[in-house]
Amino acid sequence: MIVASPHDLDAAAVRRIADGAAVELADDLLAALAERRTAMLGVLAAGARVYGVTTGAGAQSVVDLDPDAQARQSTALLLARAVGGAPYLAEREVRALLACRLRTLLGPDSGVGPDLAQWVATLLRERVVPAVPRAGSGSAGDIVPLAHAFGHLGAAGEVLDGGHAVPSAAVLEARGLVPPALGAKEGIALLGGVPVATALVTLAGERARRIARQELLVAAGQVLVAGVSRDPYAALVARADPELAEVLAGLRALVGPEPAPRSLQAPVSFRVVGPVLAHVRRSLDGLDAAVDRALDGVTDSPAYDEEHGVLLGTPGFHGLDLAAAADGVRAAAVHAASVATARLHRLLDPRTTGLPAQLALDPGPHAGLVAVHKRAVGAVHTCLPVAATSVATVETSGGQEDVQSFATEAAESLRRALDAWEEVVACGLLAVLQAAALDPARVQAASDPLRVALSGAREVVPASAADRPWGPDVERLRQLLDAGWGNDTEAIAS
Repeated sequence: MIVASPHDLDAAAVRRIADGAAVELADDLLAALAERRTAMLGVLAAGARVYGVTTGAGAQSVVDLDPDAQARQSTALLLARAVGGAPYLAEREVRALLACRLRTLLGPDSGVGPDLAQWVATLLRERVVPAVPRAGSGSAGDIVPLAHAFGHLGAAGEVLDGGHAVPSAAVLEARGLVPPALGAKEGIALLGGVPVATALVTLAGERARRIARQELLVAAGQVLVAGVSRDPYAALVARADPELAEVLAGLRALVGPEPAPRSLQAPVSFRVVGPVLAHVRRSLDGLDAAVDRALDGVTDSPAYDEEHGVLLGTPGFHGLDLAAAADGVRAAAVHAASVATARLHRLLDPRTTGLPAQLALDPGPHAGLVAVHKRAVGAVHTCLPVAATSVATVETSGGQEDVQSFATEAAESLRRALDAWEEVVACGLLAVLQAAALDPARVQAASDPLRVALSGAREVVPASAADRPWGPDVERLRQLLDAGWGNDTEAIAS
């Protein structure tokens, strides 16, 4: 991927890089970085007093640094802030954060030199994966995980090698890679902003859209095997709501009409499929917009104001926009998983489906899917303790920082919510397959796309409806979902 402008590193590019794409920085872009770097160093040489560059950081910004301390400041900033530990982010997540950090380093505010930008591109090309803590990111932006991500530039830090964190120096030396020496302002530029949260939220948004599409497909199968009324999915229901109109159109295309519904009104969990998934879509649109703002906004503090030749302190580390957007998607995902769990419960009830109780081959001697529903309930419950928003009035740094937004923690909470939702979708898909095994006629009216998708899912689980340990089936279906099952289905492609 050739990057000729910082704007080339948009959310789609971040995801491509996460999946393995390498980055090459255009010569003109590097030349512009060098020119800007020279101008910023001229501002510092003129005697500007700059936070974290000529002074200490946080509450210690009252301390002016002598020339020797200033020369060491960029590497010193990385050392004592590396306070995290295992578990670590996965390689895909680390690559995404490196891409987001590169995006801001290339922007007009960082004032870093081309060597540093080239080094980040080198890490991506050579698939060097810094060991970045998943938890314990603390506050004041992403300084803790970023101190780990770039600790190797301060002759410290660890990288992942075979899944284990090992000292970075030996790995880099073995690969013949020599990190650049950090200059003035470059250390604080590496630590500024919320690129970790931006990366994690970018990946989570893509994943949430995939699960939402799969949830629609599974819900369509559940509507079909339960024989519920199609009234709640009529086009009239979506008046003045374009997102709902798209969801309901997709659902109608998948399930077709039901000339003889089993009851006048289905349980609420069936009737609200459309509004629930439409809300997920709206929440994700807000998340995408927040990611775009994070990638393009001012995240450096201090930020180099090229027009006026000054360095400015900014609130670019606060991350409220991302935190609030992630919280919104998490709430939508937890609600969707909760409704899907209720729908799964109704599928076990013969009063709703007319099928054997608990979808058991022989109720009584056989337990059917009653424990599969319990697993879904447990998955949803794991999300409920994190319902609070990711903002708090918590003082750190001797009172210098008296309010925090926990954007990286919000991204992690969203990841756990998506784990739970995916698990519930897998349990719901197993119920559809079990219902079809008990009564194959239930899926004969399925649309071709739905029939093909269900056939693909059936290939990874036994065709028998008899009791067995259901856990392996759920896990195989989760792997199928993670691999993108159903996402090429025309009716749910949007």
